[in-house]
Amino acid sequence: MHDSLRGRYLLASRQLRDGNFFRSAVLLLEHNSEGAMGLIVNRPSSVNVAHALAGHFNVPTSENVIYVGGPVEPSALSMLHNNPAWGDRELSILPGVYIGNSAEAFEAVVMGDEEPSTSSTYRIYSGYSGWGEGQLEAELSRGDWFTLEASAEFVFDVQPYEVWDRLLSEFHKQHRILPIPGDRAEWN
Repeated sequence: MHDSLRGRYLLASRQLRDGNFFRSAVLLLEHNSEGAMGLIVNRPSSVNVAHALAGHFNVPTSENVIYVGGPVEPSALSMLHNNPAWGDRELSILPGVYIGNSAEAFEAVVMGDEEPSTSSTYRIYSGYSGWGEGQLEAELSRGDWFTLEASAEFVFDVQPYEVWDRLLSEFHKQHRILPIPGDRAEWN
């Protein structure tokens, strides 16, 4: 197996026609010899967090929406956050991004019980993206995905619909033949 891609983005290439992943940026949370698992970070739904959790918690009304993490187990919820004080420090995916997987951390964050700093944020995802043994590697070799080092900046971006374009632009910038654009397109 290749090196783990945990903590990297998968960027859907333009040739990937699967509607589940069209123009998606997936943060890989796990990647090993048994498969891979991640969350699409640029697909907000129209479902408000307070409305979605109304039967379980009395969540304060906010503008936070549920994000579609992927097509696998769409009723399962998971959370990414950026505040190590909210717990789950051992589950850091990359600097400034933590998985909030304990029920206590989840409740504290969405209920607003913790005293977060003004820069603290979270995202709740329904479902996840998953690949079986060797499946992701086959898709990568076909050119369905590009990989790029991940950063918290794009996980919690306030303009999620622009994330794929900006990350793809960054990928192409890092992989161009010439370090700067030439005057003639055929030189690049």
